[in-house]
Amino acid sequence: MPTMRFHADLHIHSKFSRACSRDCDLEHLAWWAGRKGVAVVGTGDFTHPGWIDELRSQLVPAEPGLFRLQPDVERRIAERLPPSCRTPVRFLLSSEISTIYKRDDRTRKVHHLLYAPDFDAVDRITQRLARIGNLSADGRPILGLDSRHLLEITLESGPDCYLVPAHAWTPWFAVLGSQSGFDAVDDCYGDLAEHIFAVETGLSSDPEMNWRVSSLDRFRLVSNSDAHSPPMLAREATVFDTDIDYFAMRRALQTGDGFGGTVEFFPEEGKYHLDGHRACGIRTEPEETRGLDGRCPACGKPLTVGVLHRVEALADRPSTYRPADGDDFSSLIPLPEIVGEILGVGPKSKTVTAKVSDLVGRLGPELAILRDVPLDDVAAVGSSVLVEALGRLRRRQVVREAGFDGEYGTIRLFDADELAAPEGSQTLFAVPGPASDAIGRRGRRLPTPPTSSPTAGRTAPVAPPAPAPPPGDGGRSPATVAAHPEPAVPAVLDGLDRDQRAAVVADGGPLLVVAGPGTGKTRVLTRRLAYRVVEDGVAPERCLALTFTRRAAAEMEDRLRHLVPGRTDHVRVATFHRLGLQLIREHHEAFGLAATVSVAHETLRLDLVMGLRRCGRAEGRRLMARLADAKRRRAASPGTPEDATGGDDQAFSDLLTLYDKGLRSSGLVDVDDLLTLPVTLLQSDPALAGRLQDRWTDVGVDEYQDVDELQSSMASPEGQAAGADVANFATGGVTLMIAEA
Repeated sequence: MPTMRFHADLHIHSKFSRACSRDCDLEHLAWWAGRKGVAVVGTGDFTHPGWIDELRSQLVPAEPGLFRLQPDVERRIAERLPPSCRTPVRFLLSSEISTIYKRDDRTRKVHHLLYAPDFDAVDRITQRLARIGNLSADGRPILGLDSRHLLEITLESGPDCYLVPAHAWTPWFAVLGSQSGFDAVDDCYGDLAEHIFAVETGLSSDPEMNWRVSSLDRFRLVSNSDAHSPPMLAREATVFDTDIDYFAMRRALQTGDGFGGTVEFFPEEGKYHLDGHRACGIRTEPEETRGLDGRCPACGKPLTVGVLHRVEALADRPSTYRPADGDDFSSLIPLPEIVGEILGVGPKSKTVTAKVSDLVGRLGPELAILRDVPLDDVAAVGSSVLVEALGRLRRRQVVREAGFDGEYGTIRLFDADELAAPEGSQTLFAVPGPASDAIGRRGRRLPTPPTSSPTAGRTAPVAPPAPAPPPGDGGRSPATVAAHPEPAVPAVLDGLDRDQRAAVVADGGPLLVVAGPGTGKTRVLTRRLAYRVVEDGVAPERCLALTFTRRAAAEMEDRLRHLVPGRTDHVRVATFHRLGLQLIREHHEAFGLAATVSVAHETLRLDLVMGLRRCGRAEGRRLMARLADAKRRRAASPGTPEDATGGDDQAFSDLLTLYDKGLRSSGLVDVDDLLTLPVTLLQSDPALAGRLQDRWTDVGVDEYQDVDELQSSMASPEGQAAGADVANFATGGVTLMIAEA
């Protein structure tokens, strides 16, 4: 590839790191890098044995020191990206190491980024580190190793290997953090410090803050996302103006020639920008912290000293200082956050995802939209609100609410009242209104969609708009009011609009509610269950709410608990998988299991498959994916021969049988069993399905548009799952399904 200006994100993690998404694999990372506009991505975690196996099997050499995905995989990813995002992505071998050690009678905790140009150098690094600690427990291993010695190992593993201190200012695990005990990078790496030529500044600081500390002048200030899931790529990134080449990029970091600056968070958005104590909700500026002697005014415990405070403590220049040769940087807000703010919904919602995809398809990668695409071009496909948002972003005209003590801050582009636009003003996207006016024209403010629509099953009634009443008491005469007073509105209906109330109080079932984002779908679900308990006298134990994630389940539980304290505590709220585990434990004899059955973790399942098939990790993971698909096919199509459930030979059918036997003999199930076993049981035992119908008469399902056939077989009305005639436990109850339009 020729010399060009490009973005690189060289600090990410794989699926083998703790608290990281299972989607942190090479295919997802490459797709998101294309979508974001990142040309070079660090692999992360090259010390982990499972991840290095995948890197070796899926990557092939590209430009000097860089790698690309196998051509067939690269083509498959490109087909799923808009044409403007199909620039091939390169991978650079990288890893993060956490070192914890004693020096000068003080515990030191420092994180480091390691880079290597080839697998031979990686092997040399890994072999040395494997003698010191366990590299298979976590993609980012924790080693009892002095930072100086880690740098020495890196340098000895190859002349072009290098080390960069990670997120340098983070309080707990960084070279300059408030708990590190080091006041300069050179103090940490001792006599080898001259080999450090770049420092990663982290999310809670930006170059302007770092310029205040003169000891950092000799380092290139770099930024990366530290992404724990692929969509987080490029929230921070480094810009190069070189050949796309490991050695050219390394040289740019050493000399500055070809270094193009960084893409930054607004530092206030970082979760350690200010001081504070999250448990007490206390956030303080550095001066306030000093006035409190570093103690939380609520509980007296020490405040966590944030990055701004630490920078001020080491600063020997004023906040206005800018070096003559200071590198450029731009502060950005991720595009989904901007769209989410305008639409009034979360940045991860399906609506935001769809709108951002549309913008990317029309305008190019996300980073280009944020930084480079002319606003006139944005206006041609978006609205004046989006144009104004991007204009403010590029002018750094934002509203900042700083993060503290592990709590991310908030950066906004509008005050709340600015987005409450008057009738006739422009909105970002046309929002579908009622069916009779569902299309609309760009720039026209359309009505808020009703809470329900006639999509499937029976829907909540939506009354036609009433004519405006004459002046007076709602259009009712005093005599009428006296003779027929309005009935008291139940407390659980407070704050609901007409259509939401219609869905909450509707009689019978099943009921499918389809509505757009931000219309209160989850509120309707929880209020309906509360209404059934409080107003209709249904025992809370007979109510069940199902959703997809533990976070969503916890949110529903919290809403119910606060909605009617003491009355809805026993409403069962669960994810589909959690409910499946409950049913398996309750009916464990049917599966030949003990009541204490547990879910096997991924490593155990992989070891089992590798032992049965006598294969390596990469092949073992491919087989695990086929086994999962086979199980779901088998449950969805009862009576299907095992050799037709995702396998192509008798050997695979035998493997499926032996794999299940191996789990059962240890009292275990896998994550797919949590759905397939209950569905199979319900299909084969109508009497049990009937008892469960009596047990849970009111079933609410959130995000119903994401329900697959197996989940629908567990919890939706009979026949709802793709027309299948399946037994389940919801056929007799009042069932509410919430789906996003």
